[in-house]
Amino acid sequence: MHITDDRLPLDQNGTRAVKSPVVKRSIVVAGHKTSVSLEDAFWRGLKEIAAARNVTLSDLVATIDGGRRQGNLSSAIRLFVLDFYRSQSGADRTESPPNETLPQPAASVVGSE
Repeated sequence: MHITDDRLPLDQNGTRAVKSPVVKRSIVVAGHKTSVSLEDAFWRGLKEIAAARNVTLSDLVATIDGGRRQGNLSSAIRLFVLDFYRSQSGADRTESPPNETLPQPAASVVGSE
């Protein structure tokens, strides 16, 4: 889904630019500034998980980063957030998670609030 914003300038063909639902954000991970491109829902979910675990966003992202074997950091974050909320919902898994090395949500967080 693309969102057209009337405030965006016209391109050379007279067409409005398309605003992407993915936002690039900067974050410091293990002392190094990096950027991740995430949809707002994944960013909010990541922040909620960090708050529930009482860790900084940077520390949580560093943990996710350290546990991935392949792929990019943005994808690893999406998979982590998805896995967290799947485990909260009790969703039945019929296949293995795509990356077994991702840190699992803390048992004390599941079902809290």
